[in-house]
Amino acid sequence: EEMNMRITKYNIEVGKDCKAVLVKENSRNCTAVDNLNSPQKVKTALDEVFRASYQAEEHVYLIALTTKCKPIGVFDVFHGSAQTCLMNTREIFVRLCICGAVSFIVAHNHPSDDCTPSADDIRSTSKLASAANMMSIPLLDHIIISPKEMFSFKEHNMLPEQ
Repeated sequence: EEMNMRITKYNIEVGKDCKAVLVKENSRNCTAVDNLNSPQKVKTALDEVFRASYQAEEHVYLIALTTKCKPIGVFDVFHGSAQTCLMNTREIFVRLCICGAVSFIVAHNHPSDDCTPSADDIRSTSKLASAANMMSIPLLDHIIISPKEMFSFKEHNMLPEQ
């Protein structure tokens, strides 16, 4: 049985009325996974769609999910330098609300190949989880990826209580 899942990449643009609108960039079959129920499957899907593990600078990716944890849309939300990328909570929740997400996963890459979370990674995850609690859109995991390894906040019991 072949695994297959449809991944749709979106962007947010300003419409004619100067309000944020969801714009479909492209859609493709992700042949490596059939769902996103593990950090490894998230990494595999992001690598297939964005080559996420192999980016030379840090990128933050957002996966908006349905009640059945199926992806509604995937966003390359932020792009930083080789050592850092700021994650702004507002931009994440704009996308989640516009596409009607019920829950979400964030992921980012570490070009250094060391997936140990930095103090900034831990701080931004805590801030995001707090906002997720307030918005009633649970953060299911924050995953750090590189070509050789990955780190899941959930698997390491570092995801703040929501």
